[in-house]
Amino acid sequence: MSANAAQRDHQIDLIKSLAIWMVLIIHSSFFSDPVGSAPFLSNLFWRVLAGSAVPVFLMCSGALMLRPEKELSLHKLFFRSLLRFVIAMVFWAMVYKAQHLWQAGQLTPSTLFAALKEVLVFNQEFHLYYLHIMMLIYVLLPVLRLIVREGNETILRYLLALLFLFGILGPTVKPYWPFTLVEGIPTQWVMNMTYAAIGYCLLGRYLRVHPLSKAVSAALFAAGFAFTFVLTYLFSARQGSLDGRFLEGMTLGPCLMAAGLYGMLLHAKPTGRGEKLVTELSRGSFCVYLVHVFFLNLDQQALWRTLPIPRLLLVPLAATALLLVSVAVYEILSRIPGVKRWLI
Repeated sequence: MSANAAQRDHQIDLIKSLAIWMVLIIHSSFFSDPVGSAPFLSNLFWRVLAGSAVPVFLMCSGALMLRPEKELSLHKLFFRSLLRFVIAMVFWAMVYKAQHLWQAGQLTPSTLFAALKEVLVFNQEFHLYYLHIMMLIYVLLPVLRLIVREGNETILRYLLALLFLFGILGPTVKPYWPFTLVEGIPTQWVMNMTYAAIGYCLLGRYLRVHPLSKAVSAALFAAGFAFTFVLTYLFSARQGSLDGRFLEGMTLGPCLMAAGLYGMLLHAKPTGRGEKLVTELSRGSFCVYLVHVFFLNLDQQALWRTLPIPRLLLVPLAATALLLVSVAVYEILSRIPGVKRWLI
């Protein structure tokens, strides 16, 4: 076994493997049917079940990047880790701009130049927001690593409580009475989702060192699922279409599900072929995240949605097919010199 293989955290590999499939579940769900219909409820089931995907990814990132034993100089941080994200962001943002221009029959040097200007001011494909979040987290890594390395457990728990209060609970209740009556500076106490993501990174590291029990993890996941599903359905029924406010990753339900799912999977130990599978999926998860929307965009008419398959099966099947195609792209791209290091 190589030194690199020996150092891998296969439980984190398992969590990342499931999380990337959950991302594809989210992007394979659609809500064109009447609220309350069987197809709507089927889509809602999968959408809620997978709703903690991005928070879980952030927790995995925290578990890996905030390890005290992992050395990270400022030079390596800015000229390797962060630079990689910037290069990948610009490259893939341009790929998607070119795809849309090609599909519209407008792909010319002048439109590509205009697209580049849009990319440089972060007018990019919707799912690349994750890269923007990670770039900010990388900039803050020296401070976060210092907190984890030097801070005592009481202070770390206190910080996590503050981040939960202002980054998760606050955004969840802010749109509703009586919190809508609050005025002035206190309305700005609530953190936006980018900074709230810091809390997930710290939580991922904390729970990796102090894991929850299986029972507590399962209870958190079940509570988060019930909270999100019930409230999303009730508010959607009231307005006659999907109300996605409780599906946001930095709200209470997905937060509880993320902590619960992460906690449950930390008790699992992949072995043999399972270990090899999750290792490969984990390694390719960043590439899968980057490329899968390309295939969604190709099907402009969303013909797969018309397949005569019950929606309860169609969504996971579509996500799995999308995963297989995207993994195949990773296997090809990862063999091109320089691509694996800088673009995927």
